[in-house]
Amino acid sequence: MANGERTQISLRVPSDMIDAFERIAGALDRDRTWVMLQAFQFYLDREGQEILSDAEGIASVDRGETVDWNSAKTRIDAAIARGAAAHVKKAG
Repeated sequence: MANGERTQISLRVPSDMIDAFERIAGALDRDRTWVMLQAFQFYLDREGQEILSDAEGIASVDRGETVDWNSAKTRIDAAIARGAAAHVKKAG
């Protein structure tokens, strides 16, 4: 939709859901299509992005782009130690 191009789709939707979209559209003084597009965008921005991010993470693991546990633990322990030292120094 960023480029303004639109594609027509056909979608079977439960009647009660359409009724809810109609009521929302009436309350907002907008048309049903506008309300439905907002719902699609909301889903894409939240759930959709999380799904795509998870899928990319899985693909990354499948490609072998991982860090072994010992290396990760060493780096985490070092970061915790630096934070603790900074806290002691600041408090002292």
